[in-house]
Amino acid sequence: MTRRLLLAAVLASAPAAWSETLAGLWNATLNLNGTEIPFKIEFAGDGSNIKGWFFNGDEHENSTGGRLENGSLVLSFDTYASVLKATLKDGVLDGEYSTRGKPLPIHAVRAAPRTPSKVKAPDISGLWYLEGVSSRKHNEKAWQFVIQQHGAEVSGAILRVDGDTGTLTGSYQDGKFVLSHFSGGRPALVVVTPESDGTLAVELKGQHHEGLISAVRPDQARAKGLDLPTDADQHTRVVDPTKPFTFSFPDLNGKIVSNTDERFRGKVLLVNITGSWCPNCHDEDAFLPALYDKYHAQGLEVVALDFEEAEQLADPVRLKTLIKEYGTKYSVLLGGETSTAKDKLPQAADWDSWPTTFFVGRDGLVKFVHAGFPRPGSGELYKKQKEEFIAKVEQLLIANQTASKQ
Repeated sequence: MTRRLLLAAVLASAPAAWSETLAGLWNATLNLNGTEIPFKIEFAGDGSNIKGWFFNGDEHENSTGGRLENGSLVLSFDTYASVLKATLKDGVLDGEYSTRGKPLPIHAVRAAPRTPSKVKAPDISGLWYLEGVSSRKHNEKAWQFVIQQHGAEVSGAILRVDGDTGTLTGSYQDGKFVLSHFSGGRPALVVVTPESDGTLAVELKGQHHEGLISAVRPDQARAKGLDLPTDADQHTRVVDPTKPFTFSFPDLNGKIVSNTDERFRGKVLLVNITGSWCPNCHDEDAFLPALYDKYHAQGLEVVALDFEEAEQLADPVRLKTLIKEYGTKYSVLLGGETSTAKDKLPQAADWDSWPTTFFVGRDGLVKFVHAGFPRPGSGELYKKQKEEFIAKVEQLLIANQTASKQ
């Protein structure tokens, strides 16, 4: 057999998956405890240059490394210390996404061009309060649910005291709005059914919340004396506001950084309690570096007190990836394992939200405490929280300047 004929025979017998490409948008489902949660994933490149990303509304959660070889895909997402492993065969991608030791089955097919739905959908846009929630962790009795709508297409987020669900997206189908979210963490499925009395029946399925609850407009909740969402500025306090907020932990180089260090003297200081395992902490991680860059020259300091699982403390790959991704220039300290955080933060009272930020004035005393942090999926609520966060910083900086001139 000639060399040309031999090569042709080899290529003809090669697995079909070898010639398939992943590039483009895919419709996927993730199986969480028997619940199929739909989401989208997109790929670009090939071989050792393969890249993929999940969607959080208009934002992307990008892979940090990977390869595609003979139809076998491996993608790492170091910001979540997670790995996607799957096999591409006959236009179908099957595998699992492993995060924090838990494998989640993934199934995906290539997305077909989509035309906007012409179904006439009822208008549910705006702000709702979810009543009768079961949240023993934060002792909440109501959440905020913000929805943006364009015809039959909807997006939005559920905002708890510790942050939101990430951007939920979906559409009106068979008398219900079906929304979902997955961007590497906090998978969720939400089914919303408009009721004849103007309320919404909201069924929650996901990593942290399950069950059927009711949503009402804010004015209805107040008129009926229903529970209101927890105020993120009132949720946590300090044990003694006349005493400093103390900390003393090593940075990533092993150097001990303490609240008594000279560089913090006479400065406005944000002490951010965080963990790289926490998606809502990622949300604040994306906000604080720009705030620090803008106001540092005016006297703002920021310190992140990071608490992790034991393996991440030994080798904080996930934390280092986030620091690099967001361009964090302020001090990030390793506080220890998550379970030890309350014992190591004796000034924090009624603290149970990841993240939580303590606003410290120039005198070393805590002036404000803010629990949680949202992302753009929360719409106007996100904008409002950012504005209020910035206003507090500016207020303390002005007080700092005024006191310094006296």
